[in-house]
Amino acid sequence: MEILLRSFFFLWYALMFCAAASAATLDGVTMPDSRTIDGRPMQLNGIGLRTYSFLGIKIYIAGLYLEQKSDNADGILHSSEQKLLDFRFLRDVSPEDARKAWVEGFNDNCRLPACRLDPADVNRFLAAVPVIRKGDETQLLFNAKGVEVSLNGRPLGIIPDTRFAEVVLATFIGAVPATPRLKTELLGGRE
Repeated sequence: MEILLRSFFFLWYALMFCAAASAATLDGVTMPDSRTIDGRPMQLNGIGLRTYSFLGIKIYIAGLYLEQKSDNADGILHSSEQKLLDFRFLRDVSPEDARKAWVEGFNDNCRLPACRLDPADVNRFLAAVPVIRKGDETQLLFNAKGVEVSLNGRPLGIIPDTRFAEVVLATFIGAVPATPRLKTELLGGRE
């Protein structure tokens, strides 16, 4: 009986260790190491914290899922493979603040003459930005259709333009990301 109990506890600890090893945790937010989206397996490439201002106000934890892990931002941006950005919000964010951040990100990562976004797509994307509450989960799925946006599992819309989708992703891992630290973390590094 004692051997059976020891075996049970050993198995229990082993399972707990495996469960812990199959997820990444940052600032109390846990994201699985892998997901299957539209039948395609994806791996957690990196998990990072978005802060704001010199005060380091914590906004969200983001996880970048890729079909093939990579630390090459340009390769990821131009890849035709499916990509997923998963956000877990640590505080409330007003639509006005979120829209301001998106416009800044678009302007920083889509400069003329090489880049031009359809103003109707930008307006449709910004109009769909909802009130974000602490604990909300937002996902941006980048695929052959463009970018699909959801909030707490509810679809908010699709922008069917792959160039637009690339610029959206560039606001996180492009030449001028929201924060260099978040870019480094999403690319699998630690700052």
